Amino acid sequence: MTNIACTGQNHTADRATTGRRAGRAVTVAAGAAGSLLLWTVDRWGGIALTVDQGGTVTRVGPVAVAITAILAGAAAWGLLAILERTVRRPARTFRIVASIVLLLSLAGPLAGIGTGSRLGLLGMHLTVGLALIIGLPGRRCR
Repeated sequence: MTNIACTGQNHTADRATTGRRAGRAVTVAAGAAGSLLLWTVDRWGGIALTVDQGGTVTRVGPVAVAITAILAGAAAWGLLAILERTVRRPARTFRIVASIVLLLSLAGPLAGIGTGSRLGLLGMHLTVGLALIIGLPGRRCR
């Protein structure tokens, strides 16, 4: 059996990877927290976030807000990870694709019942989307 001495380069790369993952996890959590904050402000302001889903009126609760934001963050993170392995400029490509997805997702708040509900849902979509678009690639991803 051979012992191989560590040169320190792998440790530096491991720390960079760990730091990047931690930063991305914080970004996903921040997007979810921001959308929950907007949900709370709407609730305190007397705005009930409700949507019409095929004739059924559904209240949007905090669990749905958090889970949706986290799932969107996980999907965005996965897309960025794939792009980092397959394209030359992953951050640029990610931001373009994510911006298009955000624009398409803005049709979702149109299902809100009432102007207040629509604006609240729109704010949550923009909060999560912009947090992910700006925060996930970070400064080091090119």
